[in-house]
Amino acid sequence: MTRRSALPLPPPEERRRLREANALTPGQLAARAGVDTGTVRAWESGRTAPRGRKREAYAKLLAALAESAARAGTRESAPARHREEPDAGTVTARPQEPVLGGRRGPVAPEPSAFAQAPPPSSPRDPAPAFPPGEQDSPGPAHGLTPAQAFDALYAFCAPALVRQAYLLTGHRDLARESVERAFQRAWEHWPEVARDPDPAGWVRAAAHEWALSPWHRFRLRHRRSGPPPPDPSDRALLEVLLRLPPPYRRTLLLYDGIGLDLPDVAAETEASTPATAGRLLHAREAVAARLPELSDPRVLHRRLAELASAERLRAARPTAVRDGGERRARFWTRTSLAFTAALIGTTAYALYTAPDGYEPPVPPGEKVRGVPPRVAPGPLSKDQQELRSKLRRELLHGPDRLAPQPR
Repeated sequence: MTRRSALPLPPPEERRRLREANALTPGQLAARAGVDTGTVRAWESGRTAPRGRKREAYAKLLAALAESAARAGTRESAPARHREEPDAGTVTARPQEPVLGGRRGPVAPEPSAFAQAPPPSSPRDPAPAFPPGEQDSPGPAHGLTPAQAFDALYAFCAPALVRQAYLLTGHRDLARESVERAFQRAWEHWPEVARDPDPAGWVRAAAHEWALSPWHRFRLRHRRSGPPPPDPSDRALLEVLLRLPPPYRRTLLLYDGIGLDLPDVAAETEASTPATAGRLLHAREAVAARLPELSDPRVLHRRLAELASAERLRAARPTAVRDGGERRARFWTRTSLAFTAALIGTTAYALYTAPDGYEPPVPPGEKVRGVPPRVAPGPLSKDQQELRSKLRRELLHGPDRLAPQPR
């Protein structure tokens, strides 16, 4: 029999609320629990459940967090990454600390603010280059149908994701296609996406992976890029970004462009924190070597936002994306059914025409030995020729020829 923990575990939503109420990041909680950051995220999302000693340690840690929150008198959820309250049109991100070789590196300067969505009365202002942070993403809307919730998520994330994909690829059509495919995949797995604590991050990761897929180089329509940005500085920055390897480019965009923390960037790019920090430093050095004025992370953040906002990239309507995904799903379903039916028919025809009994094969021919070879008559000698001539003469004209006589 297995011994259960004396302290019960709260539901996944309560686990995350207790962590946020104590202003702890998933990485900090994972360090205190002795597990990885991805394990803590899986426990908080409900995908997995702790067992054994990890369950006991996690339950005790959550109980201590609950007591600490009760003593502090707070019962509300606090985000793990604090940001200042947005003004009329800006959002600021807190400083981030890269980790190199298990040590904390120098604190990066605070990124500059970039414009958010303009009010309807000012259509000439640029649209937001990047979506707000995880704590600003729309929460689960109760009373909405799945289609309405999907449309709300699409309207919130799609415009910014198209601009992000453009910075990653430099192709306008590929940027739109990446976002559409990501949301179509999200619609196919909507129950999973709806339960995810960060649905915007789920779609963002899918869009970035599709945009950076190496198979696009074999597609004729994506071999040539579109017209470059008209501004020389924007064109130079985009060229520098496209020269970076795709993992470095994505890391730079997530950290200096969107403003994610280093552990979150490492989790989204499926790399370790030291490797992510190395990619970030290498990308910054490459950009600073070509464009020295962008050596400051604040300036780089502002220039990335300006470059993304300069392109007039519009996303498709959410209904068109949902209908396109459903049509693609129906097409592949019908194709698989047709292929299965053809395979079944071919197998049935082969079974019908196959022989029902055993037919021994015809053995190959064997060489017969011991039979004397046929001998052809050779040339006659001189004596044989004289004898043959003599017999022919005497038989016809010889005196000793016998002839019957009548009586």
